[in-house]
Amino acid sequence: MKLRLWIGGAALALGMAYAGWTWWQGPKVEAARVVRRDIVQSVVAAGRVARPHRVDIGAQVVGTVVDVPVSEGQSVTAGQALIVLNAVESTALVRQAETAVVLAEARVRQLQELQLPVARQALRQAQVNLGNAQSQYERQVRLKESGFVGDAALDDARRNVDVAQAQVETAGKQVETAQPAGSDAALAVSSREQARASLAAARARHQYTTIRAAVHGTLIARDVEPGELVQPGKTLMVLSPSGETQLVLQLDERNLALVRTGQQALASADAYPKERFAAEVVYINPAVDAQRGTVEVKLRVREPPAYLRDDMTVSVDIEIARRAAALTVASDVVRDATGREPWALAVRDGRAQRQAVKLGLHGEGAVEIVEGLAEGELVLASHDVTLGDGKRVRPRARE
Repeated sequence: MKLRLWIGGAALALGMAYAGWTWWQGPKVEAARVVRRDIVQSVVAAGRVARPHRVDIGAQVVGTVVDVPVSEGQSVTAGQALIVLNAVESTALVRQAETAVVLAEARVRQLQELQLPVARQALRQAQVNLGNAQSQYERQVRLKESGFVGDAALDDARRNVDVAQAQVETAGKQVETAQPAGSDAALAVSSREQARASLAAARARHQYTTIRAAVHGTLIARDVEPGELVQPGKTLMVLSPSGETQLVLQLDERNLALVRTGQQALASADAYPKERFAAEVVYINPAVDAQRGTVEVKLRVREPPAYLRDDMTVSVDIEIARRAAALTVASDVVRDATGREPWALAVRDGRAQRQAVKLGLHGEGAVEIVEGLAEGELVLASHDVTLGDGKRVRPRARE
């Protein structure tokens, strides 16, 4: 009986001694080890998928829609018909303008092939008549001097010369105006060019009755149906051109100093969170949105994945700095990490010791230690206020 009491007392004493020893050593606390590793600091922002520009498609003439041979979401090629309008009136105007051109060209040919040759022939005949009249007048002068004719005959001969001279001048004017540099020719050519311009305008208006895609791309919106009366100024379709894909972000202005063009990034669409693709910063808006406190940033996606669609929501990690073999520790063990005086509880000689630290890059789940901690040291992860500076602890390193 005494032996049992003695053994029980001894066990109780040992238990109390062990409890006292463990109490003296302090509580078990999870700790993170300071290690060397590559660290990348990123800025995270949300945005959407966009093209550098979009094309609003509308009508240039008033008309009734006859056919819409494409649908929303369809890929189209440059020149492909998108909307067809009623073209009866424009077709009639084209034919009328073509007839006017034919008549104007016929007038030009008439001047060149008929009127000018006739005028030249009339000029030659008038010149012959003038020569005859002048010869007759000279004969009458000699006869008058010989006394064979009177003044009346001489006056008649002079009038014949004047008439013939006037006929020559008239015929000359007709030749002059009918020549390529003449006024009749210029008027005919002007009328022909005006008719041709009217024909070009009529054909252009006729072409407007078929609205075509200006570039290759995808129709992302359609707001028109057959039978509708459309007018200029209304957007009927929206075309997203093929080509460069961009990500447009609204970056918190506090990160503006960290981001610059040329930086690389990894992005993922919210619809495909496990799929990541590369992007590059290509534009930073010089203005800040005062209401939201954000800056617009654009990134180029050189090889967009097939699933990417316009206006998709994306999350982007922009790499702003990278350092190889940096001295790091887990982010959650550093207190006041974003403040002016960050610190940590390092485990030294079995006690928690408050240690001011100087931080470098902030990576994903880790932070770079520039000053204050050494490689291999343990830092308490618990933020329990009872574990203050100088407290004994039993650190348990994370796996």
